[in-house]
Amino acid sequence: MSENMETLLNRIKLGEDSTLEFKNVDFYRDTVSAPRRDAMSDELAAMANTRGGTLIIGVDDKTHAVTGVPLERLDTVEEWVRSIANDIVAPPLDCVIRKMSVGGDDGKSRHIIKIDVPKSLFVHRSGNGYFTRIGSSKREMQPEVLARLFQQRSQTRLVCFDEQIVTGAQLPDMDKGLIGRFRTALSPEDDVEFLTKLKLADYNEDGAIHPTVSGILLCCEKPEKFLHSAFIQAVCYLGDSGNSEQLDMQDITGPLDIQIKDACKFVKRNMRVAAVKDPARTEFPQYSLSAVFEAVVNAVAHRDYSIYGSKIRLRMFSDRLELCSPGTVPNTMTLESMPLRQFSRNELVSSLLARTPMNFDMLDTRRKFMMDKRGDGVPVIYTESIAVSGKKPLYELIDDSELKLTVFAGVPGFGT
Repeated sequence: MSENMETLLNRIKLGEDSTLEFKNVDFYRDTVSAPRRDAMSDELAAMANTRGGTLIIGVDDKTHAVTGVPLERLDTVEEWVRSIANDIVAPPLDCVIRKMSVGGDDGKSRHIIKIDVPKSLFVHRSGNGYFTRIGSSKREMQPEVLARLFQQRSQTRLVCFDEQIVTGAQLPDMDKGLIGRFRTALSPEDDVEFLTKLKLADYNEDGAIHPTVSGILLCCEKPEKFLHSAFIQAVCYLGDSGNSEQLDMQDITGPLDIQIKDACKFVKRNMRVAAVKDPARTEFPQYSLSAVFEAVVNAVAHRDYSIYGSKIRLRMFSDRLELCSPGTVPNTMTLESMPLRQFSRNELVSSLLARTPMNFDMLDTRRKFMMDKRGDGVPVIYTESIAVSGKKPLYELIDDSELKLTVFAGVPGFGT
């Protein structure tokens, strides 16, 4: 028996506490009949709203006996839990659900389902309202407590969200090769010291170390596993509207520098290039790839990663390219001032991208790193795009929650 299993069984014997909850399940035909879905959602959300915790299905909360879940019902219960976390808890809750076999008091092995609920960066509403956990029970939050929690967690998200830890991730989820890109001759030799100094990882209030949001975005092969909306959804349409035929589509995932590279490749393979031979061959692409590159870099660096369920959307039409990024501009900036001023919602992400080597050579640029800290991105987008199409790119705010950039397609022969 592993040490972790021994620890789990010892905790079960001691009973429920502020981070441990037991549930038995009943069935009616092929579905779970008890506990009720709303009540289960209250338990999960209460843990996420407090300090996180573990809920075990298949243990009696009064006797602490391991009653188990029938083997043939495990998949049913797992799907039941997952649907509650996704469909009833708002915003949806990211739980780790494990099926396990443990020994009961009678020596017989029984199956349980262990649900690990991390402390969330959000405030979650469940089927019956907003709950927190006090001791071994949940309590509905009073208005003043709820307001204070909203304030605390919104400050956590908005002030330095990219420095916050991702409690569902562990250091082994970060790739050593990706981490190594940021090492210098002056970097500490100790990995943990290096990661914490660079804010790629940090400690929680219990002293456990986890990757930060920036660490996951830059140093994890699959950031979308932990930050579900951290990817680019790219679609190319035949016509000038979203109702026209889709010619190409791709969910662009991976570390941010890979997303930038693959988004530029998506545009390159789908844009039209006209050619004129007079007398030498001259090509007229629909878009400047330098402008596209700067636009994508700005989108991944400055989007609001705290907005749950919103990804970057790249859409190509016959006459334009649209890039929609979650989040609005800061209060001190306007759409008109963007070409003239710098801003960075994610200072840590931006600084790391400025240290990330260029990973592809499809642009006419001498840049060595993915991001230029001088703030020339928006001016380059304007200048390069106007040179290709004669039209100024357009920035718009959509419902005060999304920044949309429209780059107009070039006309063959323009400027000759």
